Amino acid sequence: MSEDLCFTPASELAARIRRRDLSPVEVVEAFLDRIKARNDWTNACVTVIEHAAREAARKAERAVGSGAPLGRLHGVPIAIEDLFDFKAGVRNTFGSKPLAGFTPRESATHVERLEGAGAIVLGNTNTPEFGHKGVTDNFLFGPTSTPFAPGKNAGGSSGGSAAAVADGLCAVALGSDGGGSIRIPASFCGVYGFKASFGRVASASRSDAFLSHTPFIHFGSLARTVGDAAFVLSVMAGPHPRDPFSLPDDCADFVAATRRSPEGLKVAYSSDLGIFPVDRRVREIVGEAVQAFEEAGALVKEVEVGIRRSQWELCELWMRQIGVLNAEVLEGMKAAGIDLLGEHRGELTPQHVGLVESAHGMSTLEYKLDSGSIVDLYALRCVTSLLPPSFRLVRAAAVQKHPETQDRT
Repeated sequence: MSEDLCFTPASELAARIRRRDLSPVEVVEAFLDRIKARNDWTNACVTVIEHAAREAARKAERAVGSGAPLGRLHGVPIAIEDLFDFKAGVRNTFGSKPLAGFTPRESATHVERLEGAGAIVLGNTNTPEFGHKGVTDNFLFGPTSTPFAPGKNAGGSSGGSAAAVADGLCAVALGSDGGGSIRIPASFCGVYGFKASFGRVASASRSDAFLSHTPFIHFGSLARTVGDAAFVLSVMAGPHPRDPFSLPDDCADFVAATRRSPEGLKVAYSSDLGIFPVDRRVREIVGEAVQAFEEAGALVKEVEVGIRRSQWELCELWMRQIGVLNAEVLEGMKAAGIDLLGEHRGELTPQHVGLVESAHGMSTLEYKLDSGSIVDLYALRCVTSLLPPSFRLVRAAAVQKHPETQDRT
């Protein structure tokens, strides 16, 4: 029974708690027991706040008994990434040894919204140092594995969140994505990662309102079902006055979108975006997934995207942009009295140091000239960014209706 609860969809847990079929205390205890039994297998959770989670569960149970209005995620256990998903008063290390004792004083906007809707935070999940790469390991906590193959990395940067969701350590988990950090671990761990349009989930906790602009840093969720991804997005989405890039509320019903038939939807498809080498076996499997869309009634058309830069040029562009972003973060910490590149250099991941130092060696002109290459990236973004999140959730739901292709997409 306890294990069954740990793999029950978040939306179902919320509904059963609301009906008093389940107790929030019972649900939270089930997940805490699962973490104790399984976390050594994956190293997904790096901070577990048992006392606070139990107290929140007892408070949630009293609210159910009192007949008070309940939020949409009332009593549902979640995990947050040990990166920018700040929860006030809870250790947040960025996966970095020198910051092992850092504790934020305010919560991230999306964490506030989830807790405001009744979600109960169980703790933080592992990430590479400052989320700088596509595998999850660091000097502070070590690597995170998939629950299916110990020793095989869970991907990054949100690898801890993906592994935790896949292994039933939480109902849903949060992640962030600037170059694949939600999508990579989702694919490695067999879960759904949803990176909504930039600004759909407001980010007001950062010190610089423009910090996440280049490259675009998105906040999203990792879940075991498409419905849960939509459910969580419906709580996190919305504008915030401290985020100039947050999107206005367009009253989109993300959950309803997952129940809509894909029949008649137009899907543009490219097997390689014109520039990426793709293994024959991968191309065949993706082709089968595309066929599933057609069988579900969608109108699929293969298109030429027309990117005029090579894969390596785009990769170098992204590395330069993310390097400057990381350098800016470290400079902000230096101003606050934590000189990571100075007295703590030996405790940092060498790849991260190299990334930041490459940014310090770049002139302002060189950085601005990168903007010319962004025109090509912009053409690619337009293919998907003009589509509402509800459309992409419908596409994901179409695959979910075809289990035979689900694991291969």
